[in-house]
Amino acid sequence: MKHRGRHRRRRRGRALRATLAGTALALTAAATLISASQATVADAPGALKPVSATDGAGRLPLAEHRVPGRWLDRLASEMGRPVGVGTVLESADAPLREAADCPAPEKDSLPVEPSATRAYCFGDSGTRGWRAGAVTTSGDADDDGRWGANRVILSGWTRGAEGGSLDGPAPGQGLAKVAFVDANDPGALRYTWALLAVPVDGGRDYRGLVSPVSGMVWYQDKLLVTTREDDRNALYVYDMDRIQRATVESDAVGRVRGGWAAHGSRFVLPAVGSYTLPGGDDAARPATVSLDRSTSPDSLVAGEWVPADGDRRSRLWRYALSRDPARSGLLATDSSGDADPVEAYETKTADVRGVLAHRTGWYLDRASGSPGGHGTLWRQDTDGARATECGTDETRHCWSGRSGSLSYWEETGEVWSQAGRMLFALPLASIDRALG
Repeated sequence: MKHRGRHRRRRRGRALRATLAGTALALTAAATLISASQATVADAPGALKPVSATDGAGRLPLAEHRVPGRWLDRLASEMGRPVGVGTVLESADAPLREAADCPAPEKDSLPVEPSATRAYCFGDSGTRGWRAGAVTTSGDADDDGRWGANRVILSGWTRGAEGGSLDGPAPGQGLAKVAFVDANDPGALRYTWALLAVPVDGGRDYRGLVSPVSGMVWYQDKLLVTTREDDRNALYVYDMDRIQRATVESDAVGRVRGGWAAHGSRFVLPAVGSYTLPGGDDAARPATVSLDRSTSPDSLVAGEWVPADGDRRSRLWRYALSRDPARSGLLATDSSGDADPVEAYETKTADVRGVLAHRTGWYLDRASGSPGGHGTLWRQDTDGARATECGTDETRHCWSGRSGSLSYWEETGEVWSQAGRMLFALPLASIDRALG
């Protein structure tokens, strides 16, 4: 009797939360149809398994490399004095629409339980032919939630049709760019674009970063971005005070007749460094990353991508961030220039598209197993795993469709993510309450 009573109370609690939500956004999410393929409750992945971070499966040293300063200086002398985030935001003139004005198919990708409390959609301005990826914010950059006087959201995008492959560096295919979103007014978000690039030829030119943007963290003055599988670099590093202006409107990338082009973007972020993977074709690599401010020092957490039909567990890592003022925004490294993980785990959760760690919990965003379906958000620790339930059949497929990375804005208590063209947020506390 106690067992049945507890489930009745849980159902009444969920119904009450849905009633209290009372907004068009919540109603849209709650009305999302759960497909038959989603109805089967996924097997729980169980507890995280700690593994050695210095030996075996958990070891993943990342070797730090810097782009020579003379390369960056030469590029700046040719392109003009670098600008900062505030200058970029002054050019943000493309509006994001609030959820009520977004197309129904886009809103269908929002979480069902718990529902988003804020949501926006990108229009066609700069997104046609591009697919959304990782999200980070000024809440990662600084603990007061602002960069200077501004609240900012960064949304990563990759050139290529939704669901298409990124097998080759064909012109324009696979390029990566970031939407700089002015989030100072929650009712009027606006954005502009910056292309991610890599200096070449001694700083006389740059090429576009050809990679899906599946993970991204803005910490202090650096932006760390994950890279594609055939790149020995696990992360590229960008300096948020070294943003260059593009001077020619063109689909080309780099030096062109009359100036510099960035495939239509107004700004360019040239890489200032990278973190290289150890050798070997079977070396693990971070596919998604986020910032954890609940540790001392602050840390970068990373998760690899293992397909749902893979024959091994997914791995998670934690890296300490440097406290050295001369190394702002970079990982802590040893005397050899290697950043070694300080923690490592294995999890049975596969197809992980987003990872977030806060205090003792790890939140893993697992993608949907069917087109148009919803994913699952698991909270795991070394004791077990939980996920929210939704729908009349209490399925666990309650998270966003087309799952993206996770970013916790500590100052507001919100988790930000992206599903397709939808950018959304909800309190971390509401996720924990829904997990029971």
